[in-house]
Amino acid sequence: MRGILRHPVRRVERAGLHTGLRWKLSAAIALVAGLVAIALSLVVHNAARVSMLDNARDLANQRVQIAQRNYELNRRPNFPSVKIDDPDLPAALRAKVEEGRKVSDVSEHGGAPDIWAAVPTKDGHVLSLHGPLPDRSTDVMKDLDQALVIGSVAVVFCGSALGVLIGAQLSRRLRKAAAAAHRVAGGETEVRVREAIGGVVRDETDDLAHAVDAMADALRQRLEAERRVTADIAHELRTPVTGLLTAAELLPPGRPTELVLDRAKAMRTLVEDVLEVARLDGASERAELQDIMLGEFVTRRVAVKDPDVTVRVVHESEVTTDPRRLERVLFNLLANAARHGRPPVEVTVEGRVIRVRDHGPGFPEELLAEGPSRFRTGSMDRAGTGHGLGLTIAAGQARVLGARLTFRNVRPPSTPSTVPAEGAVAVLWLPEHAPTNTGSYQMLPGAGGTE
Repeated sequence: MRGILRHPVRRVERAGLHTGLRWKLSAAIALVAGLVAIALSLVVHNAARVSMLDNARDLANQRVQIAQRNYELNRRPNFPSVKIDDPDLPAALRAKVEEGRKVSDVSEHGGAPDIWAAVPTKDGHVLSLHGPLPDRSTDVMKDLDQALVIGSVAVVFCGSALGVLIGAQLSRRLRKAAAAAHRVAGGETEVRVREAIGGVVRDETDDLAHAVDAMADALRQRLEAERRVTADIAHELRTPVTGLLTAAELLPPGRPTELVLDRAKAMRTLVEDVLEVARLDGASERAELQDIMLGEFVTRRVAVKDPDVTVRVVHESEVTTDPRRLERVLFNLLANAARHGRPPVEVTVEGRVIRVRDHGPGFPEELLAEGPSRFRTGSMDRAGTGHGLGLTIAAGQARVLGARLTFRNVRPPSTPSTVPAEGAVAVLWLPEHAPTNTGSYQMLPGAGGTE
C-alpha cells in the first residue's frame, strides 16, 4: 500500500457552544456587580425607610405632646389631627396609654406606613395623633429608589464593559499564544510564543508562553538528535552497502547473483532515501530556481520515466522552480501510483497545478487524515512493497519548492466513504511566486543546465 510520512497538526473540535473568554469575564463581572448593586440597594432602601419612619414617629410624638399641653391648658384639643379617645386607636396602644405611658407605633395600612402617637391626660382621657407618612417623605423614598435603580444599572453596565476590556486583553494574548504555538507545531522553529504575545504586564499568560517555548525547544532538540542519529547511521551504511553492491556485481552470473544484486540495490536506495529524508527534516535544503515551461517539462520527464503514462496539458504556463526537485516529486508520485495503484496512470498539467491519478484502490484513510509518514505503509501486516519514504520525500521536496502537495480519493458524487475508491489523485500546487521564503535562490541563466 501507499507510504505515509508526516503527521500534520490536527485541531480537535469539541461539540458544544463556543464562547470567548471576554464574554465569560463580562458575564461574571456583570453578575457579581448586579448582585452587589441589588444587595446595597436593599440595604440603603431599608436604612432610609427606617430613618424616615423614625423621624416621622419623633415628629408625631412632639406634636401629640404639644397637643397634650394645649389640652391641659384649654380643656379642649386645638391641634390639627389630634383626637380624644379615638375609637380607631389600636387596643395594644390604648392599654399602654392607660398605664400612663407615652406610645407611638408604625403599621402598614394598604401598603403605606400608618403612624400613631398617643399620650394620657390628667383627666383620664387619651390624646392620639394618627396619619400617614408625609408626602414629602414618600417622594424622597421614590426618588431614592429611582436613583438606586439607575445606579445599579450603571454599575452592571460599567462592570460588563470592564469585563469586556479585561477579557479582550487576556483573550488577545491567549489567541496570539495559540497562533504562535500552531506555527511552532507547523515547523517554524524560530517562532517564540513569549515574543508573539508581547506586552509589558507579566501574568499567567507569560508563564504559559515560557512553558510552551521550553517544551518546543526540548522537542526540537530531541527531534534534531534523532535526525542526526538517522543521518549518521545512513551515512555509515552507505560505504559498506556500496561495497556490497560492487562485490555482488563481481559474482558469476546466475539466479543467486541476481537476488543478491537486487537486495543490495534496494538497500542502497533505502540508505539514499533515508539520507534525503534527514536532509529535508533538517530544513537546510534550498531550491535552485529556474524558469521553465511546466507542461513541456512534465511531458518530457514523464516520457523518459514511463512512456505508458498519459500526459495532458490543459493550460501551459511558465513557472519559477527547481527542476531537479520538481522532477523528484513527479517521479515519486509516478512510482507510488505504479506500485500501489492500477493503470492507466494519468498526469494532467493545468497552469501551475500537476495532478497524478491512478485507477487503483485509493489512498489509505490514515494518509488522507494525517499526511505521509515515514516507514509506514498502507499494509497493516507490513508485507507490502516499499518503505513509506516515497511520498515522504515528495512532500519534503514540495515544501522546499514552496508548493503544496495534497491527496484525495476519487469517488462518484454522493457516494459514501464505505464504497471503494475508483482511484487516487495526488495534486501538486506550485506557488505563484518564487519560493524565496524557503531560502531558495535564483540561478543564473544556463547555470543549472537547460530544460
